[in-house]
Amino acid sequence: MLKPPPPADDSSTFGFARVTSSGIYLYSEPSFRARRLTILKRDTLVTLLRREITDEGPSYNPLWYQTPDGYAHSGNLQLVRWELQTPHLTIPEGGGLFEVSVPYTRSYREPDQTDPLYRLYFQSTAWVEAIVTGADGKLWYRLLDDMLRVNYFVRAEHLRRVEPDELSPISPDLPPSAKYIQVSLARQEMMAFENDRLVLRTRISSGVPGTRPPANGIPTATPTGRFYITKKTPLRHMGNGRLTDSLDAYELPGVPWVLFFYQTGIAFHGTYWHTDFGRPRSHGCINMRCEEAKWLFRWTLPVIAPDEKLKTGHGTSVVII
Repeated sequence: MLKPPPPADDSSTFGFARVTSSGIYLYSEPSFRARRLTILKRDTLVTLLRREITDEGPSYNPLWYQTPDGYAHSGNLQLVRWELQTPHLTIPEGGGLFEVSVPYTRSYREPDQTDPLYRLYFQSTAWVEAIVTGADGKLWYRLLDDMLRVNYFVRAEHLRRVEPDELSPISPDLPPSAKYIQVSLARQEMMAFENDRLVLRTRISSGVPGTRPPANGIPTATPTGRFYITKKTPLRHMGNGRLTDSLDAYELPGVPWVLFFYQTGIAFHGTYWHTDFGRPRSHGCINMRCEEAKWLFRWTLPVIAPDEKLKTGHGTSVVII
């Protein structure tokens, strides 16, 4: 089982991060041209001493972190926390929305530790159907996978209940036409407006144009044009849809705060597998920081009720150029 990071003096550390890719280098200075010191493998938990913005770049994301053993670029580091939860003994009828509150937790086919499946990561979301006592005497949540329609189990203390008031609509009294979203693919930037007032501006990662047609026939470049939000869901399993325990498989269960706007399944959503915003990195979707995607989820139309899995309707306007 995952062990918490060691206690740290808050005055001397910035926080903790998880390595999100197969491996990243630590450098002697905050520059990709500096001497490489070592490699940190996927899901290594790293102590961060401080942030550093450097002229060495890259220009789209010049944020680096100093660690006790060297410097790491921020693009494949997810800031995480270790927040064990008191399990909820009562689950809403039909299930409820929860969020992973530790750097990662392993899921299993049964409420024990003998048949592992996906790792679920900090800030990913999960649909909890029930709480059960496992073979180890611990409390486990039974999750429903929204893509595969199968159940698997995680330790209950690793998931935080998303309370209904966290999802209350933002600016609900504005007429629908007053809200609109603009995305610039050239600048890798998203802006949300209320009438002509800018209320959110942030870097994103859009789709990487493919050099050849993908196997599924769906282009990986983000489409341009005028659209509107058509479906909202607080979680979506994205990827190939295989039950596996492989950390290298293209499986992203619990992608949070998903706003669909294009017929092939292109959406705005939270992203827990990188923080390299400012350049294309997706299969067509608009990758966002999880906190900002949650804000957009609350701000856009149609309004979705807490613990509602899916809402459809003619929602907020989207322009992508």
